Amino acid sequence: MARLLSDPTSIIEDLERRTALGKDEWFAAAVPDIAVAPNTPQEVAAVLAYANKNKILVTTRGAGYGYVGGCVPVQGGILLSTERLNKILEIHSGDFVAVVQPAVITAKLQEAVLAQGLFYPPDPASRDHCSIGGNIATNAGGPRCLKYGVTRHYVLGLEVALADGSLVRVGGRTHKNKTGFDLLGMFVGSEGLLGIITEATLRLLPTPPARATLSAGFATMKEAAAAVQHIFHAGYLPAAVEVADHFTLEAARRDLPKELQILIPPGQAHLLVEIDGQEASVASEIFVLQQLLSQSKALQVEHATTPETCDRMWNLRRSFSMALRATGLIKLNEDIVVPRSRLSDLIDFTEKLQTKSGFPIACFGHAGDGNIHVNIMVSQQQQQEEKETIDQLLDQLFTQVLEWGGNITGEHGIGLAKLPWWNQATTPGIRDLHARLKLALDPNHILNPGKFV
Repeated sequence: MARLLSDPTSIIEDLERRTALGKDEWFAAAVPDIAVAPNTPQEVAAVLAYANKNKILVTTRGAGYGYVGGCVPVQGGILLSTERLNKILEIHSGDFVAVVQPAVITAKLQEAVLAQGLFYPPDPASRDHCSIGGNIATNAGGPRCLKYGVTRHYVLGLEVALADGSLVRVGGRTHKNKTGFDLLGMFVGSEGLLGIITEATLRLLPTPPARATLSAGFATMKEAAAAVQHIFHAGYLPAAVEVADHFTLEAARRDLPKELQILIPPGQAHLLVEIDGQEASVASEIFVLQQLLSQSKALQVEHATTPETCDRMWNLRRSFSMALRATGLIKLNEDIVVPRSRLSDLIDFTEKLQTKSGFPIACFGHAGDGNIHVNIMVSQQQQQEEKETIDQLLDQLFTQVLEWGGNITGEHGIGLAKLPWWNQATTPGIRDLHARLKLALDPNHILNPGKFV
């Protein structure tokens, strides 16, 4: 292995470091037999060629901020960390593209392109910590995907190291490309099962010159959900519409810093609406949306129009997970998706689950596109001793979501956490198609073993 890597420190033998690399933000962990951190795409390819020839398993790890155990090396082997592939290679304002290596942190890319008057919209909640490679591997979303789309919509080209050690480029740097199959789409969201991303060319947009954020409190989640539908029916498509329920707000009121607590509106549900565009249109939409929210039974509506005041409102939203962790309970974060018209039904269903099971359930997330984070709150003792009961609760949630035509994951991926429900969420034909693609690109099944294919 050492001869494949130019830097001896690329081989990570230290047990403590290997242990840290063997987990993400979920609960599973496994220590790899060896960990490597290549310095170049060519070294990534060389490691894969060696592993494939010797049938050694390889699990790829980026920043480790996934929520489903997708990068956990459950069958040992090599843990390949992309941490040293962390450069922004190019930002081209004329072509509206950025070329980056996979370990670039999402927020750092956004800051770098913003300095040139450009805009990279995908904004997962962990954007200060998660990496572009991980975003691509899971097709990450975030609040702004309501208007702007998810990571998939911003990937123009990829360099990928395949299981046999080949380095291939798919796509390019043009904003339209219909040359052959959509190979980009095959790798985006593939969770490290088909290849390792070593470089990405990303689509950028002009920065909207104006933005505004509206914060509204409602007596119930059902009224907040109805207000979301009223916004759409009035012909508006905000950049983001976020919602939080009473359990989340109670935790925030109790445990967040005072400067964030004062931003929480009255009521048992919170709606955050972001709009952007030209200054005149944003100013007009603020006025109309404020009236519309008031007519939709909002108890209070406030708005912000400067970057600083808008960011303050968003800091509250981004602190909800911290507030839930401060309860002392473990947050089982399920990123389910329902059709937009089922948002009220989902709220009713989770409240019934909570009453029936006795487990608190905190719901918040992307109300605009039906991607709600349903957080089942359990103690450490309950997680260890009542696993069967918790799994039955998840069974009920996922079964109902699928019956409504929804999905068991909208952002986080399958990984290990959703693996027990993979068969329920897919058809035999779809699973067979996945298996055939895997066999074609990774016939020795060395990439990310123990996952859904």
